[in-house]
Amino acid sequence: MMRYHYSEFSPTIREPSLVRLFFGLEIPGNITAKLLQVKTPIAGARWQTDAQLHLTLAFLGEIQEEHTERVRNSARSVIHSSFELEASGLGCFGHADNPKTLWAGVCPETELTRFQQKLAGQLNARGFTLKNPSFKPHITISRFRNNPGPVSGLIGEYQNTRFGRWMVREFVLFESTPGPQGSVYTVLERYPLSAR
Repeated sequence: MMRYHYSEFSPTIREPSLVRLFFGLEIPGNITAKLLQVKTPIAGARWQTDAQLHLTLAFLGEIQEEHTERVRNSARSVIHSSFELEASGLGCFGHADNPKTLWAGVCPETELTRFQQKLAGQLNARGFTLKNPSFKPHITISRFRNNPGPVSGLIGEYQNTRFGRWMVREFVLFESTPGPQGSVYTVLERYPLSAR
């Protein structure tokens, strides 16, 4: 009598593949160069590289890969004119003596927020829930580990600094992949805004 292992007959169950996605704005090289100059020795700081600097618009987190096309279609439905932004000043999430994130601000926020709401609306209409429902425009410069050093002095030093202006002519769908030096961001698709 022949005996078979169960695995010879049981179908292979494939786990759904997950991807970590978000929409954002790329920052021009001349501005990232100035933002990188902010870097200074602070306990617990994990400074972002030029390839990691961006402005997050809509963070989806991990979703099943099969839903990626629906995400792309949501973005393709957004109609908005290009607009200008300026990166200026520094701020932080968390207390300045115990920061979680150090960031550069952007202004003006009105047009950017209006555009972000259009994008969020298209995503919500297609069943996606954003992980950043309260939108605070910023460019993350550093994240902090345990026992972070204070950043109040740095914020004060750069409070009136203007890092540069740029015209926003497109937004981007990124895939975020964890890595030993922080997340690696891969551009999956670019979406042009209409010219003014």
